Amino acid sequence: MRTLGPIALIFHAIFVAFIMAPLLMVIAVSFTDKGYLSLPTDGLSLRWFKAILDNPDFIEAFGMSVWLALFSATVAVIISVPAALALARHKFPGRELISAFLLSPLMIPHLVLGVAFLQFYSRIGLGGSFYGLAAAHIILVTPYALRLALASATGMSTDAEHAAMTLGASKFTVFRRITVPLILPGIAGGWILSFITSFDELTMSVFVASPSTQTLPVKMYNHITQTIDPLIASVSTVLIVLTFLLMLILDRFYGLDKIFIGKG
Repeated sequence: MRTLGPIALIFHAIFVAFIMAPLLMVIAVSFTDKGYLSLPTDGLSLRWFKAILDNPDFIEAFGMSVWLALFSATVAVIISVPAALALARHKFPGRELISAFLLSPLMIPHLVLGVAFLQFYSRIGLGGSFYGLAAAHIILVTPYALRLALASATGMSTDAEHAAMTLGASKFTVFRRITVPLILPGIAGGWILSFITSFDELTMSVFVASPSTQTLPVKMYNHITQTIDPLIASVSTVLIVLTFLLMLILDRFYGLDKIFIGKG
């Protein structure tokens, strides 16, 4: 196995430090004892983490974001898997048109989508509802799930599926026990990417969300438009820690390489 030289190690160290520096700065600011963003600080304090508990709106917004991302990512995968299998295995009239249609949200700025959804929902009476917000997020994240599912389905051998059907397995059994496991890395990666995209979405959600369906990014955005204090830094630190713990759990029990690279 080829080892990296000292120059390559230094380059990688500088690159990692460059990537991690903004996160470390946010974490450092969240422990300030002052009432404003300050670094360096005179002392360390947990007052702004306690402030999260004193602001139940942030906790409710976090719950809304998690539930919305779970729902949107799951529906996006349900739509993407059969679409990916059809696009990867069959040639039919309009195939390229359907593929372009499903991937088209990637080419439209989120600001434009937000304004379009706002006008459309105001006419059909879905403005500010959870169903309208969920539909917008599903449309937004479906291309991410489709791209990864399509990548896994393209070029996948069908010999095992044909053998199972020859031995008497039903189409649903073949799909559940052979097809899905073979494209599982793409499905899992697409779901995770869709979840992250939905959870982190701000630009479009600002136009679609209402006070009762306010997601965490929208809540944080509205907060910083009114005041600048370390509360946002403490919320961001909690999200960074939760993300880090989630990645550790996934790597421990499943393996990140299986999800994002597809190694067995």
